[in-house]
Amino acid sequence: MAKIRFLGTGTSYPTLERASSSCLVNVDKKYILIDIGPTVLRRLVEYGMGVNDVDMIILTHFHVDHSGDLPAFLFACNYGVEPRKRPLVLIGGEGINSFFRRLSLAYPWIKPKNYDLKILKLVNGTYKWKGIGIRTKRTNHNRESIGVLLEMGKSVVFSGDTDYSRNLIELSRDVDLLVVECSFPVRKVKGHLNLHVLKKIVKSAKPKDVIITHLYPEWNGVKEKETLPYKLAYDGMEIVL
Repeated sequence: MAKIRFLGTGTSYPTLERASSSCLVNVDKKYILIDIGPTVLRRLVEYGMGVNDVDMIILTHFHVDHSGDLPAFLFACNYGVEPRKRPLVLIGGEGINSFFRRLSLAYPWIKPKNYDLKILKLVNGTYKWKGIGIRTKRTNHNRESIGVLLEMGKSVVFSGDTDYSRNLIELSRDVDLLVVECSFPVRKVKGHLNLHVLKKIVKSAKPKDVIITHLYPEWNGVKEKETLPYKLAYDGMEIVL
């Protein structure tokens, strides 16, 4: 059984209702963070967890609203009440090693002191970890942007930020759940989806269920019945698969 907790369903624009992007996946007490935007550390504490409970972090891309709490997370691993000792895996797209190296130059205190950190570039590739299959494909946002498929009995895709993407369609074909950005209901911005474009992706990929996230304030006042059959994510939402 797998559980997905939406820690943040918002964007780079701060609001009281929505923290920046992050989902926590729990598969038999193996914990994976999909993105780690600002305020995610606080969200973890709110749900009774800490940095030492997380086994893996996957970055769909490096924009601040998806990665901003990574330095704080790694800093806390070294200097928390109980310094981290269990291994940590960090997965990202093109440039992940360079991204970490540059963060370390700015924040030398994030380099692991008492634990092993495995950094893995995964672009259009697959990785098996503790019985969980991880597959990625490039998406249409930044150079490093990837969509992520987790196969854990049930199959779930996290789109990250993207525009229309044939790779995302292929990755999401017939999956049990597609967690997909849909930044705006109507307005179209390059590199992001609106409902019109999302419908094209869903029509081709045919996922069994769709939850939309990464919601700008333009979604305020939009009712879920107006987005059917898609569900609107909210901070704290939990899905059991």
